[in-house]
Amino acid sequence: MRFRGWPKVRIKNDCGEIVDAIAPLIISASRSTDIPALYAEWFFKRLHKGYMRWVNPFNQRTQYVSFENVRLIVFWSKNPAPIIPFLDILYKKRINYLFQYTLNDYESEALEPNLPSLQARIKTFIELSQRSGIERLLWRFDPLILTDTISPETLVKRVETIGEQVAGHVSRLTISFMTHYAKVMRNMAACGFLPRQFDSEAIAVVAAGLQNLSRRWGIPVFSCAEPQSLDAYGIKHGACIDPYYIADIFRDDPVLRGFCSCGEEASQLDLLAQDPRDTAMHPYRDPGQREHCRCIVSKDIGTYDTCTHFCAYCYANSSRNNVILNRKRITGSGDLLVDKPCL
Repeated sequence: MRFRGWPKVRIKNDCGEIVDAIAPLIISASRSTDIPALYAEWFFKRLHKGYMRWVNPFNQRTQYVSFENVRLIVFWSKNPAPIIPFLDILYKKRINYLFQYTLNDYESEALEPNLPSLQARIKTFIELSQRSGIERLLWRFDPLILTDTISPETLVKRVETIGEQVAGHVSRLTISFMTHYAKVMRNMAACGFLPRQFDSEAIAVVAAGLQNLSRRWGIPVFSCAEPQSLDAYGIKHGACIDPYYIADIFRDDPVLRGFCSCGEEASQLDLLAQDPRDTAMHPYRDPGQREHCRCIVSKDIGTYDTCTHFCAYCYANSSRNNVILNRKRITGSGDLLVDKPCL
């Protein structure tokens, strides 16, 4: 069985036109920008409208996305505080949600210049966990970065410092080693940093340190889109949008559970296991992600070059100037992506 695309529905857009829209079951909001931190009001405005418009960044083609069938929204954020007041709307609409919450510590290097303080973000983390439940909140320390001043031992210590405060409020930790994309290296150099590659020795130091922390906290650690195996350290290949984890925690949603299991009987899935089944061969694995990504398919609704956190290592921003220009456009229109102008 292979994923053959999301079903299509007919919608009326803001101009009164009848158009085709895809109707995904799972929405990713978003790998491309921080919607919870920067565009929460926009997101729920579009949810109320029932659809949004997405523009493909590679060919600039427009696609309409309907919320008619949505059963799960996966939020990606470094500062989800602005979206917390809106979450009751999802409860009322009976829409499930998960948070991939990136909680790093690069404060002394100022690599995440426009984020609240680390302590403020930890406070938000705990508040969100208490409000939404420990299973809906997934902690990311992503990416792990080596520089002349950040050693493998320093990274482990920083993970430990955060983890000591949030360990009782989260169900798993996901990590990845920084990918040295050309634009990332350019942006890092502009901030005065020259990241170092992780060699086998540095990876071993970090992985062993995380293994010890995982045992202490009782929190499993997973890697994100990493080619190398860290099984020797108890770190499994992970899937951030993990069909087996989703089917487990949202087991009262038969539609979502059925999609994640591809119609298999629950008894065949071993859904109660602490570690998810290997998602590498899942028939609904997302072909649009990186080679080693194991996520199930979802529809991402974000837009590149719109995140004003200005994290130096960000792959979703090509330049600060492009983001500033896009923000001016967004401020004038009131939307992250406005619907097609009505003439």
